[in-house]
Amino acid sequence: MNDTIFALSSGLPPAAIAIVRISGPSAAFAVTSLAGTLPSPKVASLRQLRDHDSNQLDEAIVLWFPGPSTVTGEDLAEFHLHGGRAVLAAVQHALNQLPGLRPADAGEFTRRAFANGRVDLAEAEGLADLLSAETELQRRLAMSMATGALSTKVESWRDQVLTISARIEAILDFGDEDDVGSAVPDFTPDIVKLLSNLHEVRNAPRAEALREGFRVVLAGPPNAGKSSLFNALVEDEAAITASIPGTTRDVLSRPIALEGVPFLFFDTAGLRMEAADEIEAIGIERASAELDRADLILWMGDEGEKVGDQLWEIESFADCQGPGKAKPRHRISAITGEGIAGLKSDLVATARSVMASPIGIALNERQHSLLSDAAMAMDGALKSPDPLLKAEALRAGRVAFDKLLGRSTTEDMLDSLFGRFCIGK
Repeated sequence: MNDTIFALSSGLPPAAIAIVRISGPSAAFAVTSLAGTLPSPKVASLRQLRDHDSNQLDEAIVLWFPGPSTVTGEDLAEFHLHGGRAVLAAVQHALNQLPGLRPADAGEFTRRAFANGRVDLAEAEGLADLLSAETELQRRLAMSMATGALSTKVESWRDQVLTISARIEAILDFGDEDDVGSAVPDFTPDIVKLLSNLHEVRNAPRAEALREGFRVVLAGPPNAGKSSLFNALVEDEAAITASIPGTTRDVLSRPIALEGVPFLFFDTAGLRMEAADEIEAIGIERASAELDRADLILWMGDEGEKVGDQLWEIESFADCQGPGKAKPRHRISAITGEGIAGLKSDLVATARSVMASPIGIALNERQHSLLSDAAMAMDGALKSPDPLLKAEALRAGRVAFDKLLGRSTTEDMLDSLFGRFCIGK
């Protein structure tokens, strides 16, 4: 990373301000080349920016941050420009003409921060989720991860394991000496407590579920009111409604946020034993598949026909006369709006109880897998009577913690992670 990179780090123009960030060993050279002089560190300074032919590019605020105490761990500068496309293009062109400078790749600023020890891998993953957060719940948990909620815990666990390992290794290596006892101390309470903490974090909501949203599937026979309720929930005429059975032939999905909680609603084909044609049969098959993946099913068919912990009985024609369900979770009418507000509130409360993390942590698949490896290793250390096997299990736990923080990882995994970032991050 000997070259110097630059990129737009604010929103796309046109805008009131465009921020161009520069990071690397030639950052100071870039500033003096365009602004004439290097400002005092961390002091906003007004400068005339000029290209190598002395043509004025813009009047901008220039900030200079000498490394290594910067977000990337390198010398870093920012140009706060007027946010027009032509202004931005001219400044970027002038920077690109300077020797040793080049446009940044996606996520390269954060990757340099990781390489220089400014953030660990768990914090970088949290930052990636923060950049893509669209709801308040996603933002809150991503911010917690990006600011080290998981990293702090993992560092603490790693230190505990190191302490236990050091004492066991001392006995294995020097147990025959007078100042080191030969008996292995009982570390059972320490490991049991560590395992308990690991399991608490492993049971936290998953980041993938937070990104996709709480999956709610509307299901029932044809003409049960599924599409009408779907439109009412997403507040849009997204699904075609008609009195003709089998109008919905495929799965229709729509992401939406309710009170800051992400949802993914699914309208499905009516379930019946015999489909009218091959297309409807495919729709019914896809509807059945979505039922298996649902976090919650709103069942609008005959009461008791389907059961499950994640199923609510819904009476969908509250505005009509006639017998309905005896004990529905909600009675609603998509026509009059009766019961819709109560159903939405119940959905929000249920989803929030499932997805909101009391410890401010949401694990992705990689993190969950590594914590599972660590828990397995700690369990092995707890059960093994042999000090040598106990030490090896503890070492395996430390390796899992190191991988989680990015101290032992692969370039392919890093490429995949930082590729999720925008160019200027």
